[in-house]
Amino acid sequence: MKRRDFIKKSISAGVAATAAVSVSGYKSVLASQVQDSSAYDLVAIKGGEPGEMFNKAIEALGGIGNFVKKGQKVLVKPNIGWDAVPERAANTNPALISEIIKQCLNAGAKDVYVFDHTCNEWTYCYKNSGIEKAVKDAGGKIVPGNSESYYQNVKIENGNLLKEVKEHELVLESDVFINVPVLKNHNAAKLSIAMKNLMGIVWDRGLWHSKDLHACIAEYAAYRKPDLNVIDAYNVMKRNGPRGVSTADVLKMQYQIISTDMVAADAASTKLFGQDPDEIRYITLADELKAGTKNLDNLNIKRIAL
Repeated sequence: MKRRDFIKKSISAGVAATAAVSVSGYKSVLASQVQDSSAYDLVAIKGGEPGEMFNKAIEALGGIGNFVKKGQKVLVKPNIGWDAVPERAANTNPALISEIIKQCLNAGAKDVYVFDHTCNEWTYCYKNSGIEKAVKDAGGKIVPGNSESYYQNVKIENGNLLKEVKEHELVLESDVFINVPVLKNHNAAKLSIAMKNLMGIVWDRGLWHSKDLHACIAEYAAYRKPDLNVIDAYNVMKRNGPRGVSTADVLKMQYQIISTDMVAADAASTKLFGQDPDEIRYITLADELKAGTKNLDNLNIKRIAL
């Protein structure tokens, strides 16, 4: 069987298996013609387990060595905002975080740090999410984000609503910043993905809600761009986000979206969720601010079905 035919058949099988979720969203991102260039803007992968999926996806972007060099300090930023077990999908999948850390260290990273400014009590979030153990077992260093003393003032160039924020010191000190959110429903932002996950690296995020949440998310995304964004859509909270109520809120989808462009990653993830990126105002605003592009038709996308 030719490679092109194999991928087309694999994608067709994936669509059938996930039709109850969002056939139109899946087709928009994963079912168009496969491109052969290695210069991909975005990788979309379906199937397998989180670590395996990341391995295959990052290979398509040239390997982790394209992002992490020997002796560098790396910050990996998952969503660890909620005191919830992994099956609830309120936080990033710990198996994915583990694999990213291992790959960074294998690439020669000096240190790999992990933290989040949590919403629930941070020690419970770190423990019950499974992420604290995953980080330590993989050789990373998990640090707190619960004290204002860890944050430093930075000016937001060209900010309208956001003139300055207090950023965690690790964001300023690290050589490489890898953003690893979980895709989920959010009662205020509609969806929580890559750009929304950046609220966990600032201290004064309450101000964003009191001003204009969508505008603040977009303005900050135009200022602070991670080196890599890895969207965890393995288990997806479809309702009652961002914390969820039970596993009944969660659908097993087995996707990852990886890109250096947060806006593109959020747009693709929104389609997977079954919505139009234009329905999420911060995506449109970020596109207008040139934080990235929401127009997936202009991108070279690698589709992988395991």
